[in-house]
Parts: sequence; structure tokens; C-alpha cells
Amino acid sequence: MSDAQIIARYADKFRAGGGKKINLKEWLTDDKDKPVEKDSGVSLLQEDILKLSDIQEKLYASNRHSVLIVIQAMDAAGKDSVIKHVMSGLNPQGVTVTSFKTPTHQELEHDYLWRHYNALPARGMVGIFNRSHYENVLVTRVHPEYILNENLPEINAVTDIDKSFWEKRFKQINHFEDTLSDNGTLVLKFFLHVSKKEQKKRFLERINDPAKNWKFSMGDLKERDLWKEYRRAYEDMLEHTSTAQAPWFVIPADDKWFTRLVLANIIVSELGKLDLKFPVVPDVQLKQLQEAKKLLTGETDSPAGKTED
Repeated sequence: MSDAQIIARYADKFRAGGGKKINLKEWLTDDKDKPVEKDSGVSLLQEDILKLSDIQEKLYASNRHSVLIVIQAMDAAGKDSVIKHVMSGLNPQGVTVTSFKTPTHQELEHDYLWRHYNALPARGMVGIFNRSHYENVLVTRVHPEYILNENLPEINAVTDIDKSFWEKRFKQINHFEDTLSDNGTLVLKFFLHVSKKEQKKRFLERINDPAKNWKFSMGDLKERDLWKEYRRAYEDMLEHTSTAQAPWFVIPADDKWFTRLVLANIIVSELGKLDLKFPVVPDVQLKQLQEAKKLLTGETDSPAGKTED
């Protein structure tokens, strides 16, 4: 069995769901028994990047599907670098990356999914959500006071936000993604699972490296203090929103090269199930192509160094 086949089989172990209770302490942040060495892994990643480029061309040409890739993680888990490296072979004209920040006043005047609908990829396109609609059951779960900014009916205080509120929101998100899937969008969701120890290391790197200072803020430490609260929010979210049509994958994120390899391999594998092909050209158009070929081959080329009139 080749290294590529080993990774393809191995990667599926990171799929969440199936109605099972999620305990993130049982999920790897770094696999000490990786199936390939780093050098081989870097080469395999390059192969998958080339495959993604080929798939993207067929995706655009067939114009029947779109792809939505959702990436969620704790701070410093490597979301930006994953997007930069894994998507490096894609045509930028066919990709949109949206990073969702704190909702604006205008966005808060609509339902919480409104701004995400507006950023969805068109047919033939790849859309990447760097943070996503899941912030509405993660950050708001840890900071329920943020929900009050949505001015929802019957929610007048934090005490009005109970378990049933979050269960309803999970169902709304599942319905949203089911609708996307039913209409031709492949939804793939990745949680980059970084350890608290590795996050500390990366925070210190940002502080010690002047070129990375801009990536760090004191607010990052405040959120780090809420690590357990975020872990519980992620566990509940993963358990309730990893579906057959829109699965979650929990990817070890302590070792960046391995994170990129596994994530890229899963994307290639899942896109491969769409069985994308270039459109079949009708007979009438084939005749036109042959006529165009005759006309072009019958032209007399200008001598080298001279331009056409």
C-alpha cells in the first residue's frame, strides 16, 4: 500500500458524529504515531494540492456544484496557515475566503445567518469560512451576553438563554447546511484541535517575533482563561452538528505539516466522491470546433518579428 493510500484510510478516523458523545480529551492534538514521516508528508501534500487544482477546474467547468469549507479553532491553531498552504494551488478567481469578525450593526439587524448566506460560494466556486456561522454557538455560548445584541423576541436577559435555545440554534444550522447540500454545495467542516500547551508556545512566538506581534492581543489571554468553557462549547457543537451531509473533522493541530496533510487529503477524498467531469460538448458544437480548426490552420502566419496589420 502506498503512502497516499495509507493517509487516505487513516484520515477518516478524524470524522466526528454518528450520534456519539464528544469528549475532546479523547481526540488527538498530535499523533505521535504518524503513518508517514515529515518529508514524505510534505511530498504527499504537494500531490494533493495538484489534485485540488485539477478538481477545481472540473468544478468550475461543470458548474453544478460549489464547495464550502468551514474552519474553526481556538486561537493560534493555524487556521490562516492551513488556508495559505493547502489552497495554494487553486485559481484565486475561483476561491473566496471570508473571515467573520464581530457582527456589525447592520448584520445584527438581521438573523444571525444572514451575513453567512451573503458569503456563500456560487456554483463552480470554492468558499472558505475562516471562522463561520458556528461562532454563534461558540463565542456566544461562552459569552451569552452577546446574544442580547441580537435583540431577539423573548430574550431580555442572559437568564432567558437556556439549553433549549442552543438546541434550537443547532437545528437551525443543520437545516441551513442541509439546504445548501440539497442544492449542490459540498459542506466540509474542520475543527483544528490544538492543545493548550501548544497554544502557549505559539503565543510566546508571536510575542517574541516582531514580525508576528500584530497577531497577538491581550484579549487572546482572556479567552485562553476560558479554555474549559470553550472546550465544552465545541464538544456540544460537534456532537449536534456533524451530519452525513455536512460532517465535522477533528484534525490534530499541534504539528502544522501534519495538519495540512490530513486536511488536504480529506478535501481531495470528499471532492472525489462528486465524480466531477468536464462537460460533454454537443455534436453541433463539435462541428463548429472542427470548422474553427480548419480556419485557424489555414491562416498564413506572419514572418517572425513582424506584426499583423
